[in-house]
Amino acid sequence: MIDFRESAPVTGSLDVQWHAGWPSPKHDPAPEIQVHAYSEHTVILRQNKSVHFEAPFLFLLFGNERALLLDTGATADPAHFPLRATVDTLIERWLTRHPRPHYGLLVAHTHGHGDHIAGDAQFADRPRTEVVGPSPAEVRDAFGFEDWPRGRAELDLGGRVLDLLPGPGHQEAAVVFHDRHTGLLLTGDSLYPGRLYVQDEAVFAATVDRLLAFCATTPTTHVLGCHIEMTTRANKDYPRGTTYQPDEPPLQLTTAHLGRLRDALAERSSHCDDFIVVYGE
Repeated sequence: MIDFRESAPVTGSLDVQWHAGWPSPKHDPAPEIQVHAYSEHTVILRQNKSVHFEAPFLFLLFGNERALLLDTGATADPAHFPLRATVDTLIERWLTRHPRPHYGLLVAHTHGHGDHIAGDAQFADRPRTEVVGPSPAEVRDAFGFEDWPRGRAELDLGGRVLDLLPGPGHQEAAVVFHDRHTGLLLTGDSLYPGRLYVQDEAVFAATVDRLLAFCATTPTTHVLGCHIEMTTRANKDYPRGTTYQPDEPPLQLTTAHLGRLRDALAERSSHCDDFIVVYGE
């Protein structure tokens, strides 16, 4: 058994050059999915922008009893986006190093927008696999939220425990995942280096307040959202639909960016250097 509590939060690597598309998408030599091992038990995946301009990031976390796949990308067709095959290969490799019988997979989402749930059907017939539906009721029931959106829930992958915080405001079923093993805060589309679309300002602000209070007492190493849409120039983003972004900043943000986001919401300001708040979306 792996002790996921020892030395937590463990140090991982974000020394990676994310593939940011190609000048001609049809001639992109890169694979449909980029795979980066953050640590021995944590993998970050990115959908190629040449496959879909949203290029969402996905996360695969291994526990002793099952793995968690967080989000399934923006493309349903496995011929263009072989997510199931990629995840199966990664799980097989992990099990080769850490053999155990009857290993499971939980497929869940940061929120229910189409560019985060499109690949769900690829896992519908996978053995020992549970796919959490994207509706608010399905999310609350699956994770046992008793006081949505104020309460918390815990997810145990077998000794590897994640804290789940309700994250509505961008989308009504959004959840923020904090991994105690790595200290990563996985914020979905609530905070990332790009355009943050605010569906409900008061609800979004309450979510940011919850995250700030949580991070004030909980070790948090990096804030990882699900997209990169900014350039390396302050307040300058790539237009929506861009399939080639050669001047991208890193994915990772910090808890200080949560504070900057809260200030922006309070002042109803938009441009915050590393991200842009878009109201009424």
